[in-house]
Amino acid sequence: MGTRHASESQGFVTAPDGVRLGYRLWRADKVRPLIVLVHGLASNLTRWSEFVDKTALKRDWDILRLDLRGHASSMSRGRIGHASWCADLRMILDSEGYDAVVLVGHSLGAQVALHFAARYPESVRALVLIDPVFPQALRGTLRRARRWRPLIAAAIPIIRVFNWLGLKRRKFPVRDLRVLDQRTRAILAENPNAKLAELYMAPGEDLKYLPLANYLQDLNAVVSPLPALRMITQPVLVLLSASTAVSATVQMQAQIAQFPHSETAMIHADHWPLTERPDEVRQAIEDWLIGKIG
Repeated sequence: MGTRHASESQGFVTAPDGVRLGYRLWRADKVRPLIVLVHGLASNLTRWSEFVDKTALKRDWDILRLDLRGHASSMSRGRIGHASWCADLRMILDSEGYDAVVLVGHSLGAQVALHFAARYPESVRALVLIDPVFPQALRGTLRRARRWRPLIAAAIPIIRVFNWLGLKRRKFPVRDLRVLDQRTRAILAENPNAKLAELYMAPGEDLKYLPLANYLQDLNAVVSPLPALRMITQPVLVLLSASTAVSATVQMQAQIAQFPHSETAMIHADHWPLTERPDEVRQAIEDWLIGKIG
């Protein structure tokens, strides 16, 4: 079909509770299938800027990337979590006239994709999960967060009450993750052993761009149970980092084996393959979608 008459535009829809939800849509002037890109914890749609710019999939697919409720252009201080994120995505797809889509999610975004596929199976053609987070396989900080989940859940409404009383930051800048990725690659070029978790999983940095209550709700969602993986019957591609700082690889593979129709590709990266190996990730997604979906 080609991209001669395609371009990316900013879109917004307003949810029934009044929250304004932002997204960007690369769309042609012909009806085409859709790929949806879902970002991770304390992230935003700029996570996918480089992918959208460079992917060959634009020739034949429309591509939508959204800010999940509570993040960047979809900022909200209300309750957020998998239920609201799935409902929001369903509303965006309905407003743009799309039905069955391919979901691509990173980390928390992969979890959102799984929840959406479980809730709306008829609306999902396939899933690409980039370093999905399975609670049973967590290690390090997120494993501790799973143990502390009752305390995290209890803290969220207390913080929201303080926010309601006016004890809150009024505005948050939007973090450009493409710029951060470029800086990180420069750091890795000088020091290949640099710890990416210090750049991408540092709460002090994340909280410059996200309210504390939202950050904790993200964290709570990450360590919450997932839908039964055996019920996800669509084709699934899992891109798994070879040396992830977040999850134990053996336990990850045991979870992945529960999908009825899945393939796994290893990426030589930590938990941020879109930062460390963007070309490899993009090629793997393109090859799989072209071969599996057409």
